[in-house]
Amino acid sequence: MTAPWTAPAALVAGLLLAAAAPPRDTIVMGKAIDDIVSLDPAEAYEASGGEVIGNLYDRLVEVDAAAPGRVRPGLAQAWQMSADGLDFTFTLRPDARFPDGTPVTAQDAAFSITRALTLDKAPALVLRQLGLSRANVAERVRALDARHLVIATPRPLAPGLVLACLTAPVASVVERRLVLAHEEEGDLGNFWLGAHSAGSGPYRLTVWRPAEHYALDANPDYWGGAPANRRIIVRNVKEAATQLLMLLRGDIDYARDLGADQLAALAGDGRFRIDKGVETLITYLALNQRNPYLRRPEVIEAIKHLVDYDGMARAIVGPTRIVHQSFEPQGFLGALDDRPFHYDLARAKDLLARAGLGSGFAVAIDARNGWPEMDLAEALQASFAAAGIRLDIIPGDGKQVLTKYRARRHDIFLGEWGPDFPDPDSNAEAFIVNPDNSDASPVKTPAWRNSWSDPDLADRVAAAKTERDEARRATLYRAIEREHQQVAPFVFLYETVEVAAHRADVDGFTIGLGPAGNRYAGIRRR
Repeated sequence: MTAPWTAPAALVAGLLLAAAAPPRDTIVMGKAIDDIVSLDPAEAYEASGGEVIGNLYDRLVEVDAAAPGRVRPGLAQAWQMSADGLDFTFTLRPDARFPDGTPVTAQDAAFSITRALTLDKAPALVLRQLGLSRANVAERVRALDARHLVIATPRPLAPGLVLACLTAPVASVVERRLVLAHEEEGDLGNFWLGAHSAGSGPYRLTVWRPAEHYALDANPDYWGGAPANRRIIVRNVKEAATQLLMLLRGDIDYARDLGADQLAALAGDGRFRIDKGVETLITYLALNQRNPYLRRPEVIEAIKHLVDYDGMARAIVGPTRIVHQSFEPQGFLGALDDRPFHYDLARAKDLLARAGLGSGFAVAIDARNGWPEMDLAEALQASFAAAGIRLDIIPGDGKQVLTKYRARRHDIFLGEWGPDFPDPDSNAEAFIVNPDNSDASPVKTPAWRNSWSDPDLADRVAAAKTERDEARRATLYRAIEREHQQVAPFVFLYETVEVAAHRADVDGFTIGLGPAGNRYAGIRRR
């Protein structure tokens, strides 16, 4: 394997990071980015990585940020579905090129989908929703010529589901020639692409130093128009207080993770502005069913009544979260606004007594060592203790916590989950479907990570996935969510309100429905 990549631009970025005031054509952000594992679209499955990929790559279609569930043209300027509902034909725009001037072709698009399924990393789950697999992708994803791509599903699916899946980061189009030029030992360029880019998007990756910063340089010949800035630098700054200090000093233009206290400190200060947008990230607790205490239905229900949802919202997360107690985000087809749970100590104690655990028990919670996770974990520790549950907090950086969670070595996990595509099937599959609970399972959803399955609910998710009538489909999802709220070992707490505090002389950042929709190209310094 080759060594992690650096370039002359790394020196430039280092100098910029040391400067008090960024150059006019460079935008610097402070953000916690320690969750990034890889920047290969076929492998990246974390929030911060999704944001980077959203700015480096194009997809055939894109999410319409103004209307959840709708898509708009991307690399494909048009598409049509066959009468039997199986074949989707995409016509690529003629003016899209990679930064080296090479035209983007249907062959690149077919290769990108085939590559993701062949590598079969975690994000491949999204493409498998379409009935595609490593075994059948060669026959079902075909370039008819340079501008026409056909994706053939093995059975009719809801059309919105098919298009929504193709907006996900894993469906990003990579330059086939460039990626294969860096292939090592049959890895289809996976190692190289983990720290480089090969997309046709508005930026290209010039520097990636894990847990430190990344730098993106604008593509002046981008088919969608040149970005309003020349370079974006995002520094890994985990502490909200540090981000605020850097913003006040002029070291950064945007602070991306400010908490309620920091936002209050900026209120009324004309030097700064605060952008907000409700995102699809859901903050939740996951109770591992391998733990004999957490496996008991009464304990699951008790924990749902030991969370002070509104109190933590007021005291900790403030304007950065809204209480949300189901797995579908606001605005999605079939999303619920129901709030069946509230803090009820007496009821929780009664449930624990019925479970034979009236004297309590000890359990651990894994959480990212930052805001608001640590504050939320400490609040949960106090409210659980009132019922006799001794909660041991195990902090770690984003990568550590996620790695442990994915290995199913947690008791309780506190974190966030966002849909991979703007369709209710995404989160329904994630929090319900677990066809193989073995450690070797290729389907490693949150349901699998917590060793939980409900075959009846899974069958209902499968039926909703193929329902072509949108009104009927919405009704199916609402019924699924209501039952899931009662029986599943997940405690849904909040939906994220993305908050970006910035200097008044800088604006243009687009807050999307999820991390991959957060876009840098419009940012300019006035």
